[in-house]
Amino acid sequence: MGKNIIFLGAPGAGKGTFASLLTEKASLIHISTGDIFRREIKNETEIGKKAKKYVESGGLVPDEIVAEMVTKRLSEPDCVNGVILDGFPRTLNQAQLLKNALKNINMKIDKVIYFEAGDDLLIKRLTARIMCKQCNENFNKLFSPPKVEGKCDKCGGELYQRKDDSLETAKSRLELFYKETSPLIDFYKNEKLLLSLNSEREKDVVMKDLLKLLL
Repeated sequence: MGKNIIFLGAPGAGKGTFASLLTEKASLIHISTGDIFRREIKNETEIGKKAKKYVESGGLVPDEIVAEMVTKRLSEPDCVNGVILDGFPRTLNQAQLLKNALKNINMKIDKVIYFEAGDDLLIKRLTARIMCKQCNENFNKLFSPPKVEGKCDKCGGELYQRKDDSLETAKSRLELFYKETSPLIDFYKNEKLLLSLNSEREKDVVMKDLLKLLL
């Protein structure tokens, strides 16, 4: 497949789920900003130390630092066959920083997939999310339930619901998405990269259509 793809969509739209499924079918690397943050902070790199100050104080890591981290990750050899960017960019400023940074490393974004779903379903999914205590794998009681109730498919660990997966938190996360991230839809439309995908349907149907969009 060898494409560099951005997954765009509201929390609960299925970006993480389909990124995991897609990496099983194609030699693409799934890159999430959360994973990069954790790795850089754990390895105590210069950029990790910068980010740690903001994380520990409860502040947002500046766009420039996030973009620098993502660009560094994209420059690594395993990304040569294509990547899925999940959770970045989140804002117009980040999108512009990413565009400029990619030019410097001779990379480009091939497609942006916008996962569309209505607010009612998104809230249902967000409040039905469960996570493994051992390996942090995500499941959803409605959308992607574990094979055995209460047990992680990957490691057999106990599943639990995080406190921040409440109705109030779900609503505020959606509000933030529409305020900060939805302008990216027009940005990538203008770049002629945006493709929409109805992610309200059954997982197998969505996956089939996603693969068609990526051909």
